[in-house]
Amino acid sequence: MTDYGHPLLFGSFLTPAAADPERTVGHAVLSEQLGLDLVTFQDHPYQPAFLDTWTLLSYVAARTRTVGLAANVANLPLRPPAVLARSVAALDRLSGGRVELGLGAGAFWEAIEAMGGRRLPGGHGVRALEEAVEVIRQVWDTGSRGGVRVDGEFHRVVGAKRGPAPAHDVGIWLGAYKPRMLGVVGRRADGWLPSLSYLQPGDLAAGNARIDEAAHEAGRSPRAVRRLLNVSGRFTAAGSGPLAGPPAQWAQELADLALGDGISAFILASDDPDDLRRFAQEVAPAVRELVDAERAGAAPRAAGVTPQVARGAFAVVPTADDGTRRSSTRVWDESARPAGPAPDPDRTYTPHELASGRHLVDVHDQLRAELARLHDLIDQVAAGLVDAGTARSHINTMTMRQNKWTLGTYCESYCRIVTTHHTIEDHGLFPHLRRADARLAPVIDRLEQEHHAIHDVLEGVDRALVSFVATADGTAELRAAVDLLTDTLLSHLAYEERELVEPIARLGTG
Repeated sequence: MTDYGHPLLFGSFLTPAAADPERTVGHAVLSEQLGLDLVTFQDHPYQPAFLDTWTLLSYVAARTRTVGLAANVANLPLRPPAVLARSVAALDRLSGGRVELGLGAGAFWEAIEAMGGRRLPGGHGVRALEEAVEVIRQVWDTGSRGGVRVDGEFHRVVGAKRGPAPAHDVGIWLGAYKPRMLGVVGRRADGWLPSLSYLQPGDLAAGNARIDEAAHEAGRSPRAVRRLLNVSGRFTAAGSGPLAGPPAQWAQELADLALGDGISAFILASDDPDDLRRFAQEVAPAVRELVDAERAGAAPRAAGVTPQVARGAFAVVPTADDGTRRSSTRVWDESARPAGPAPDPDRTYTPHELASGRHLVDVHDQLRAELARLHDLIDQVAAGLVDAGTARSHINTMTMRQNKWTLGTYCESYCRIVTTHHTIEDHGLFPHLRRADARLAPVIDRLEQEHHAIHDVLEGVDRALVSFVATADGTAELRAAVDLLTDTLLSHLAYEERELVEPIARLGTG
């Protein structure tokens, strides 16, 4: 049983169908609006019924703002690695650091040859992939001197200029199934990305063991390799088999895969908007809750692993307030906020304690992501871009009044989530921390005061929603109310993390 401890991700695995491009893009936009972390597309350049995956990813990047993007997986035999590296880096910079690189050695060799690619069966494909990873990493490594030099058996790059570097450390996720490819994952990759439908019972455990072995041999920690999984199934009222049943069954099965096989990213292969909704809104939150509860209440599940401790500086980094403000209104004086006790530099923290502290950041990150989607939805409504396909499933068009009701429901739901989160803190977490460490009392008092102020701001959003739906043009008033909510909430979340993440790790949640 292995849990590598990575934060959970949930995504969509979409068909890049060329017959209805707007519908294909609409599924990607919907994935972002539903709160999924990733949008991925299969890559089969020889398939004339498909849009070119890299062109599609670039177009989707321009239509979205927050969701991660990846090929699942890029077809290496038809995408030269040096050019692919620059394509990835360019899109990562253009999208604000949202691109990851799923990469495969190739399949369907007759079709690849028909497109001018070179057939590389068996071990040849594995060696070519490992050389390609080296080329890609060298192209991105702008901190080293000299040009890119890989004089390989299948890929030869001699002196090409390095760069551009991606906007963030792009993960290279390899689609792999057999031992030699799994060895490359352990030695060179940042992630393992198989599809559950291609695996037999025991394959995940065996694959993890091979990856871990190769990582150790290369001097790497197995935890450096994220384990991702493409999944598919059916949502039904009653269970009829693996991933065939109600969302609660899906959640339990995926949580078992997370805790037992180390999977930390689940990517749903479906082009059905209703499936995407169930997965994002019902399955994903339930899986997070199950995994968080297990991680917070149990020792690490990897057999024979001794819990490690973090010494010195506290290892969980609170989210900083960047100072950006959208509104000229100020709800409180930030300079008057009290500070709690400084962490003890000699204190050690177990993984259990660190996970407890990190959980507050994870919860806040979900609120921040929801807030970003709220702004995006307002922008789309104002621009007339929201239609039935992205807002409500199968309907292709929507009147502006219907669009307004869709946005109103979203805003109302978000405000309710924030209020619930604050109520839980006020009645459970805060009293426990106040009792456990009296030095935190001024901070707790201030946070409770800010909760009341945020409640008043939420009331302002409610009033703006009434105006938005009832009048011909209430967009400006709603935007102003949501801008003020953004300023106050982001400022508050950053302050709360700064002052409480370490005490929660040290004192628990009560």
